[in-house]
Amino acid sequence: MNFGFSYVGLLFLAMLMIPNLIWTRNKPENYDKYAAKESKVLLAFERAGEVTVTCIALIFDDFNVNRLSARTWILAAAFLMMILYELYWIRYFKSPKTMKDFYSSFMGIPVAGATLPVIAFLLLGVYGKNPLLIAATLILAVGHTGIHLGHRNEIRRLPGEIEEKE
Repeated sequence: MNFGFSYVGLLFLAMLMIPNLIWTRNKPENYDKYAAKESKVLLAFERAGEVTVTCIALIFDDFNVNRLSARTWILAAAFLMMILYELYWIRYFKSPKTMKDFYSSFMGIPVAGATLPVIAFLLLGVYGKNPLLIAATLILAVGHTGIHLGHRNEIRRLPGEIEEKE
């Protein structure tokens, strides 16, 4: 693990944050009602994961492309996950923006808005051989994915909602 600025980490974080900033003006109806019921433990995991993933992605230059090798395929897979994440957001922004739209699967990936970036950063950690990013991403996964799966399950229990096939 080598300290230094990671332009790849910055790119991944930009791909993560830009749609989220747009989302703040395009939240699904009643989102705050669901957010108020979130587990405080899962929320603590999510926040800790967000902060540590952000910092680690930026301060280790192991995530940058130095030379092409067999490991580059891992970086390509991580980048593909981020591209799918962007496509998920495009679909959401074109939708009626309901809670069901927000927590839907995308290309068979459950709660894609939470799952895809977690997979991407996990792969980035593997690519950079960085156990700190891997550990931070797992902490994020517990909180972020746990919260979103809880919201999705709550939506599915609402009368009149059609269960989505995964």
